[in-house]
Amino acid sequence: MRPLPTLRQVAYLIALAQYGHFGRAAEACFVTQSTLSAGLQELEAVLGVTLVERTKRRVHVTPLGRVMAARGRELVRMAEEMTELARSAAAPLSGPLRLGVIPTIGPFLLPTLLPGLRRDFPLLRLYLREDLSARLLDQLDTGDLDAVILALPYAGDLELMELGQDPFLLVCPPDHRLADRRAVQPADLSEGELILLEDGHCLTSHALAACRLGAPGFGQRTGGRAVVHGTSLHTIVHMVAGGLGLTLLPRLAVDAGILAGTGLVARPLVGAGVRTLALGWRHSAPRPAEFRLLADRITAALPLS
Repeated sequence: MRPLPTLRQVAYLIALAQYGHFGRAAEACFVTQSTLSAGLQELEAVLGVTLVERTKRRVHVTPLGRVMAARGRELVRMAEEMTELARSAAAPLSGPLRLGVIPTIGPFLLPTLLPGLRRDFPLLRLYLREDLSARLLDQLDTGDLDAVILALPYAGDLELMELGQDPFLLVCPPDHRLADRRAVQPADLSEGELILLEDGHCLTSHALAACRLGAPGFGQRTGGRAVVHGTSLHTIVHMVAGGLGLTLLPRLAVDAGILAGTGLVARPLVGAGVRTLALGWRHSAPRPAEFRLLADRITAALPLS
């Protein structure tokens, strides 16, 4: 049998392709530069090709080296999945689990979810990453994440388990003309009043779609656009408290206390829809039973029906 590359050698190549620098790649692999360099030379000898061009000033990964690094990521991911599968057979929700969560869910869910997970699964090492849906899905696809908590709908093909329904509420200052209403009609919103998250956040499109604010009547009043200013839900809340407009917030955020100390009021929207929260993972993931267990725990932590 021909000699084969080792996973360690492949990991060295992946790191060098990512960082483009021997020192940073070695640091990422927790080895010395000489160890990393020797490992790459051994890899080139095994394969019989040049993967790295070395000069006094710079290091270049060859085009073939970059192809090999991309293939290597798949090998490393599969090896990690084998390890995770063996570990999960011994104890559920143990060992490392890399979980992504979008910013309009994470701050309002994690404080109630994490204490119970730490108590009931002490061997679980949960690594969290908060980011926009598109970037989380990219990291899930490359194997940098094991699962993601997101809001439906989304563009992708995942194994999904729904967690709960999260309705939208209209939030306004207490002296606003709509503050005394028990419920608000979308038609009651005036032109230019609505403040939502900036582009890239799925909550904006979910809110407009769920509340049917893309209807022709609303479009005529706003020129087809809602006011999009805020970089986070907390920033938007402060803008509304400052009298700059109204906003739509998910009930999850309101129930978690995002309006505390602001004096703002939240009112249901008549006929408004909801966003559906879900846990997603790759179809090929080796730990589906654990992810379903995690989804059950998340659902229990959500104050949603």
